[in-house]
Amino acid sequence: MPNEKPESLQHPIDLSNTNLTRDCLAGEVAVITGSTSNVGFGFAQALAWAGAKVVITGRNDERGLVGEKQINDQFGEGTALYVHCDMTNDDEVKAMCAKAIETFGKVDILINNAMNLTLNGKILSSPVSDLDMSYMISAHGSMVAIKELVPAMIERGHGVVTYSTTQFNYQPPMVGGAMYTTGKACATSLHMSLASECDGTGVNVFCFMPAGVGVQTPESVAHLADMGVDPNAPAPAMRGFHELVPPQACGASMVHCILNAERLHKSTIGVSDALVDMDYPFPVPETAGPTMLPRIKDPMAITLLWLTLGEGFGGPTLE
Repeated sequence: MPNEKPESLQHPIDLSNTNLTRDCLAGEVAVITGSTSNVGFGFAQALAWAGAKVVITGRNDERGLVGEKQINDQFGEGTALYVHCDMTNDDEVKAMCAKAIETFGKVDILINNAMNLTLNGKILSSPVSDLDMSYMISAHGSMVAIKELVPAMIERGHGVVTYSTTQFNYQPPMVGGAMYTTGKACATSLHMSLASECDGTGVNVFCFMPAGVGVQTPESVAHLADMGVDPNAPAPAMRGFHELVPPQACGASMVHCILNAERLHKSTIGVSDALVDMDYPFPVPETAGPTMLPRIKDPMAITLLWLTLGEGFGGPTLE
């Protein structure tokens, strides 16, 4: 409908019911890729509520400018800046990073979140170009942004880099097909390797899995049904789709993780883990936990994890 407002304009944020304090990120500047809607915009809203300056990026200029206006209206002019950026275009990524620095003088936080959610097809029914696009957005684009922004963080001895990750491979009935998960797996490896490179620099790197985040709409329910997923049934390692975490709550958990970035360095954390740790009662306490996955502390075990999947030739198994 021509008079319908973009979704981002309809959801102002208030995190006063959390354990977060206003301005806990005051003085920080954050770039959030893919942040014109849903999870990414929730990150931008939450960081702005916490006092950070935020750079919203994406390809939809209408949504981006509406998001910029909403954040500036709520938190003060100059809090948010929208910059058009296609993560598959190196020049646009570099220009976006340069604009962020030109506007705010520095970048302290990089949240690589951009991805095309339509790239969720199966291997045998998808063109190879879908895999190329998934990789270009999630891994290639992230690396360009990292190389543009992280060296200055290391020079200042201060910074946080995180990536919106997902499951390693597609396992029904989880949402996100092979093209989506494969590109994300590459980007996850990129960021976890960066974490090792940043040891002792003051720059902390972790991955964040916003599983079960979204706003349920008739369209999203129909999409799940088309994929053979019951929207009212719990899925493995995440809450049921009928108990989706709103983007705002996910944003609150991201702020909590950034505040604890040194503790989370070289970790992958799920949104439910963060909500439980921050004692955020949403939607209700019993649906916020428990911790989704066991923690693996040995870096070599993490590196070799994918080699231990499945039955193999036998030996001890962790069910």
